[in-house]
Amino acid sequence: MKQPAAVPMIALTRSQDNVEAINKALRNAGHPVHVTWLPDARDLGDVLTQASAEMLMLFADEGIVDLASAMDFRARFAPEVPVLVVRDKLDENAIAEALALGAQDAVTLGNIKRLQLVVGRELRTYRLDRALAVTLTSAREYKLQLQHVVEGSTDAIAQVQEGIIVDANPAWIELFGYSTADEVTGTPLMDAFDADDHVAIKGALVACLQGKWSGHTLHASALLVSGHTPSLEFQLRRAEFDGEPCVQVYVPAQIANEDEVERRLEEAMQCDPATGFLYRRFFIDKLRERLSEPAKGGVRCLAYIEPDRYDAVLEDVGIMTGEDFLTDFARLLREQVQEGDLAGRFGGNGFMLLLERGTSRDVEAFAEHVVQKVAGEMFQVGSQSLSTTCTIGLGPVPGEVREPEGPASDAFNANRQGRDLGGNRVQILEHTGAVLRLQDADRSWVKQIKSALMENRFRLVQQPIASLVGEDLGMFDVLVRMLDEQGQEVLPSLFMPAAERNDLMKNIDRWVIGAAMSFCASRKPGALFVRLSQDSLSDASLPAWLASQLKSSRIEPPRIVFQIREEVAGHQIKEAAALQKALRGMKFRFAIEGFGLGRDTEQLLSHLSPDFVKIHGALMQGLSGDQDKQSRVKSLVDLAHSCKAITIGERVQDANTMAVLWQLGVEFIQGYFVNAPEEVVLG
Repeated sequence: MKQPAAVPMIALTRSQDNVEAINKALRNAGHPVHVTWLPDARDLGDVLTQASAEMLMLFADEGIVDLASAMDFRARFAPEVPVLVVRDKLDENAIAEALALGAQDAVTLGNIKRLQLVVGRELRTYRLDRALAVTLTSAREYKLQLQHVVEGSTDAIAQVQEGIIVDANPAWIELFGYSTADEVTGTPLMDAFDADDHVAIKGALVACLQGKWSGHTLHASALLVSGHTPSLEFQLRRAEFDGEPCVQVYVPAQIANEDEVERRLEEAMQCDPATGFLYRRFFIDKLRERLSEPAKGGVRCLAYIEPDRYDAVLEDVGIMTGEDFLTDFARLLREQVQEGDLAGRFGGNGFMLLLERGTSRDVEAFAEHVVQKVAGEMFQVGSQSLSTTCTIGLGPVPGEVREPEGPASDAFNANRQGRDLGGNRVQILEHTGAVLRLQDADRSWVKQIKSALMENRFRLVQQPIASLVGEDLGMFDVLVRMLDEQGQEVLPSLFMPAAERNDLMKNIDRWVIGAAMSFCASRKPGALFVRLSQDSLSDASLPAWLASQLKSSRIEPPRIVFQIREEVAGHQIKEAAALQKALRGMKFRFAIEGFGLGRDTEQLLSHLSPDFVKIHGALMQGLSGDQDKQSRVKSLVDLAHSCKAITIGERVQDANTMAVLWQLGVEFIQGYFVNAPEEVVLG
């Protein structure tokens, strides 16, 4: 049997015990709840805006907030959400006070049965009211659809030559609010549309005359005689007028078939009638549905929009007509929305859009355009006209993201940041894009890495270390590879960064050590170089674990050389020295790799006394023709030899470099010139 969905609630209280008491009481009554605990009233407005709550419970006796102020917040940000006032003791006067302030009722935690009954009653009432609002909206939209069926029986058509309207049918004249055809004929087509749309319309006219326009739909804001600027969809087609080429501009009449009516009715049920935008819950549902599919191209971004200084606007127009202002504000936003955008009213005076554009710059340009349009608009509220500005916060949606919470929060917080900076701007959090992409990619990699560890889908590959001074000692550097579920090899550069950020390197290191010991037991190499990460360097349990593995594997410890990068050891000299001492006590050998680019290489060598020093591969690049690099490498070789360490040149790629290293006294080399690491699989 399907369990009922948890009821989202907000509890404004200082005590977590109160939250747990509500949870227990309502679950016992068959109302599983998800309570957002709010211990600070300063966050009430934001929580009401962001949480899709079906009830707000105010603990009035704690002094956490003035009851009238809290009810005012509710009225401004989420007027439809029912409120229950919770008191320690209750009488008729207390209940009457709560009702007078706009609460649905008052309850106590001392009478659990009544609490359960009141909550059940108010949830049923809230949901019935919500269903009724949707039904009424549907009825209004259905009536409008019938009106369109009757009145919209012909296309509105204008014939255009060289940018001038030379003829227009009655539907066009009526659409734009003219009385006669003479008022239209001879006027520029551009006079009928907003200046911001002129470039697009001109380009389409030229393309159509050249036969390069094939039924695409244009969107532009029309300039009606009445002063309204509705957004129109229209099409172009090449034609002739009086024997000369022209472009027919036509606005299709409303389609009156059943499918169209049904589609519009469904849309109407999901939209806020005042603004025409999706209700918050329907917007979120459609947003998740959209994000479940990959973007067809370009980028996605959430935009959170609020008018600036809304409280001042309410003071000017009055709280009773504030919704009229938001209706006009939403009208302007709706005119800017492009085909494919998803738009919703996000509670109170906030709106959210899902934008899909070619590039991030396109998103920012669109948002800047909206900010400019709002700043230049005069909003009509009853007999008053006023101007305002808006702030748009952007939350980029990386291509792999399927849940909207992160980008939506970033858009909301960016909006708040922009308003704090004075408003009238487009704002994006500095870290948003990179962090979101990184976090989402990490989630995928963490899942893959853990699965590969459990299913033993890691492999070691060798890279031989060749001698420049005599007999080959059979030394190998080992690197780790991961196999995906299809058995394809994944390079460390792809998954290692995510492993480092998510505390998985110790697990990988131990897998590598175990595999290396198995190889040493069966093949007995002269030396096998095994890397240790920064996490393993800080792992106090590693020496004991190594001792246990050494005992069970029964290998000769000197066959394994544990190596640590110079930059890691340089930042944790104390830990590196302690680990090196423990390794030496078990007769393992020790190496520093990536050596020669640190700030104090000489001091590092004196603290660690390694058996091997691997000279950084960056110093090998162009070495044969760079005397400064040759001098640097020579000084490193002399320094290593003074500590009785054997030197190895990293990433050697050509014979010239090998010859110079031999002259400089380097004993061994490794790199693609010797052998590629992918060629021989060890385990």
